[in-house]
Amino acid sequence: MKLLRVRASNYKNCGDDFLIDLVAKSKKTSEDKEYELQEVAEELFTYNTMAFIGKNASGKTSAIELLECCYSILGEFRLEDKYYNYDNVNLEIIFYHEKYIYKYTVILKSDANLGTKANFTNQHIYKKRYYKSKVKNIYDAEGFKEETNLGELPEDTSIVFFILKKKLTRAVYFNCNGEGPNTYHLLFRAMKNYNISRNVLTKVIKIFDERITALEMIDEKHFRLEYQNCQKEFSDSELLHMLSSGTTKGIFLYIFIVAALENGFDLLIDEVENHFHKTLVENMISLFKDKTVNKKSATLIFTTHYCEVLDLFNRQDNIWIAKADNKSHLYNMYENYNIRPELLKSKQFYNNTFETSVNYDDLMELKKELMK
Repeated sequence: MKLLRVRASNYKNCGDDFLIDLVAKSKKTSEDKEYELQEVAEELFTYNTMAFIGKNASGKTSAIELLECCYSILGEFRLEDKYYNYDNVNLEIIFYHEKYIYKYTVILKSDANLGTKANFTNQHIYKKRYYKSKVKNIYDAEGFKEETNLGELPEDTSIVFFILKKKLTRAVYFNCNGEGPNTYHLLFRAMKNYNISRNVLTKVIKIFDERITALEMIDEKHFRLEYQNCQKEFSDSELLHMLSSGTTKGIFLYIFIVAALENGFDLLIDEVENHFHKTLVENMISLFKDKTVNKKSATLIFTTHYCEVLDLFNRQDNIWIAKADNKSHLYNMYENYNIRPELLKSKQFYNNTFETSVNYDDLMELKKELMK
């Protein structure tokens, strides 16, 4: 299964027909096919990496949370414990699975009887056979036929279950807020769930703090740290304060990077540059581009304020610019702007080509106020 496109209306503060397309649109060179793209089916390519960039409060996080919502439906067949309002959210999710293109539509509802779960209403699934000769028309209505008589399910469950059948992790969402005192407990649980060895953990830890030679979990609340040739036991909260926030976040994130690469699910990261040196961000991107490492076609999708990182992208169609007026909107760099490919993308941002720069006049007004 591979997610191809998402369209939403009445979702958070986003404009109607808020659309994210994961299918490559511009010309595909042999170099792109080697490093930038993954072939889902013959001549059907999606991205190894994709980015959202924009000002604060422009809708970047909303975009990545929409993707997480759709991956939850495709992986768990339900939505639960989301902190946004489900009511009247209209979704259209298009995905590829076993030689067919599927289009799933649903209207989500809030229901007090379901607690924090979404109610799935007005559900429909359509499918059509994928042919490489029609790759440019995969979203066209022509050829789609509705799947009927699928069966009955509880109202908190998506009928996508009848197509994909098995619960799987389709994506993991990593935000910049951290997991509090439970961070290291969740880290070791993730290692167990995704069969990540202690040897991998040791190598990950060394990236962020060379003084640490080993970390192991004694029980759910206690850990043993080998640090500068000394061993000491810490509670979960003590360990969290012992290690820097950057080290903790880095270890946690890189374990999920390893899990994504080894299991083939997508990784969603909000504010990828938060706490990290530019070199580490570059390394993350390079891992997903390298097919000798990314053998199972995982995709890295992230938001960022750091436009220089986009200079690592050889393509433009995997970059989305978020803007907001009364509502948030997304614009594709390739489809909505005429940018010469040989120019640095970061320079275009600094030149305010995409109208995403911080308002200079507002900054000067603040300065004047402080000078009084």
